[in-house]
Amino acid sequence: MALIQCDFYSEVLGLSMSMNVILPQAAPSQIGMASHAGQQKHKTLFLLHGLSDDHTIWLRRTSIERYVAELGIAVVMPAVHRSFYTDMVFGGNYWTFISEELPAIARSFFPLSDRREDNFVAGLSMGGYGAFKLALNKPDSFAAAASLSGALHLRDLSERWPFEYNLIYGSTNKLNELPNCLFLAAKQLAESGKPIPMLYQCCGTEDFLYDHNAQFLEHALKLRLPLTYEEGPGEHEWGYWDKQIQRVLAWLPLK
Repeated sequence: MALIQCDFYSEVLGLSMSMNVILPQAAPSQIGMASHAGQQKHKTLFLLHGLSDDHTIWLRRTSIERYVAELGIAVVMPAVHRSFYTDMVFGGNYWTFISEELPAIARSFFPLSDRREDNFVAGLSMGGYGAFKLALNKPDSFAAAASLSGALHLRDLSERWPFEYNLIYGSTNKLNELPNCLFLAAKQLAESGKPIPMLYQCCGTEDFLYDHNAQFLEHALKLRLPLTYEEGPGEHEWGYWDKQIQRVLAWLPLK
């Protein structure tokens, strides 16, 4: 595998930004790790970080590079600060950045496929929200999305992080609008007749976001979304996410 620290300029944000990128490399002589790389442009997993983290965190807290080596997929891990992947009222347009500019920039730098069936998104906590936000609002761009302990019901979280919420949304009314409200986005997609990405949702039963995940699960089941749900003992911590990202990779429709 090749690991690249990529620093670039975002026209949307007017900022220098960063992403870490894992690219497949066929290296049969490498000791201790099998690897695979296809001949075409790479299938890609956009892997999103949580509220207090950045683009380096998946590499620092898990063995994601080793986990994807045999799968032959690229992994793009961007930084979005504490934005909740949203066009902020008082701040940058991070939704436009993550949903439009970043994929185009990454594909201009690296041999990544732009086909829907070759693109997936996953994330934890705030990144779980971002992953489902991308899949539900941009269903033509992603074949599958996974939320690990996702912050899926933002309305109930406004008291926990009031500073961020005031900067991002300005008022709670913004939480009830597209593309920000996952419940509304899911309903609109279910009624649209468009192809719906495969969805994977998991949360630990001791996680402070468990009840919020249960609410989204109930909503998704009523809409009959193609959702795989898993729960079990676990808190909001990296031991749980390290195990679950391996389950996500096994679940992805890579063949």
